Amino acid sequence: MDYHSIIVAREETIATVTLNRASEMNALTREMRLELAECFERLEADDGVNAVIITGGEYVFCAGMDLNELALLGDADVSDYMALIIRYLEKIYSFRKPVIAAVGGIALGGGFNLAVVSDIIVASETAIFGHPELKFGLNPLFDPLCRIVGPAKAKEITMLGEPIGANEALRIGLVNKVAPPERFMEEARGIARALARRSPKAIQAVKRISDIVPRLDKRAALEYELDAMALLFSRAETKEHMKRFLDEMKSRKKK
Repeated sequence: MDYHSIIVAREETIATVTLNRASEMNALTREMRLELAECFERLEADDGVNAVIITGGEYVFCAGMDLNELALLGDADVSDYMALIIRYLEKIYSFRKPVIAAVGGIALGGGFNLAVVSDIIVASETAIFGHPELKFGLNPLFDPLCRIVGPAKAKEITMLGEPIGANEALRIGLVNKVAPPERFMEEARGIARALARRSPKAIQAVKRISDIVPRLDKRAALEYELDAMALLFSRAETKEHMKRFLDEMKSRKKK
């Protein structure tokens, strides 16, 4: 895949998408958003890809929307601009395969959004998250953040706009792992490799469940999850996995 503002690399069943505007702190332009939407659409259709890592490299994840581009936006263009933001974020948010954000350096505004629409966030100890939009008179994206840290903390983060370091992000449940700068990418790859070995159908089921069941009452949530389990159980692949697991357990007992 040839792109200008992102780089896509493949290693076995894992794809790594790297934002490629380091000199501009990976600020999100219209071109980058279009390329991200197209890239994730292709990766979703590629049966050879089981997991995706998105990163900006070691020193910066993404500084947010390109302010030079934003400053030139006319009133007549705002609707199309917002529609494109919805398109690329929704493509990642609803991606059928696991997405790991590997965050080194700053993830601000639109870059913060890009991280929180991923399934798992691995942060370098140098990572800094923040929503400074309110300082410019704009509202930050609230919903994806709220689903991770809850409404009270999400209000604090979006209203105050104060930067959050990696360890604080881990403490509040915003990120899943924190690692030294020289190891955070390998940590992300390790998680991606583990997820890539899981049943794709089971991963898809968990992603759907995590999106739907929080909106249901207790009984409906149980019924939905057990219906999903019944569908997975009926697949020959599931029975093969269970047999292989039991065979391995028996083999260990013999030793």
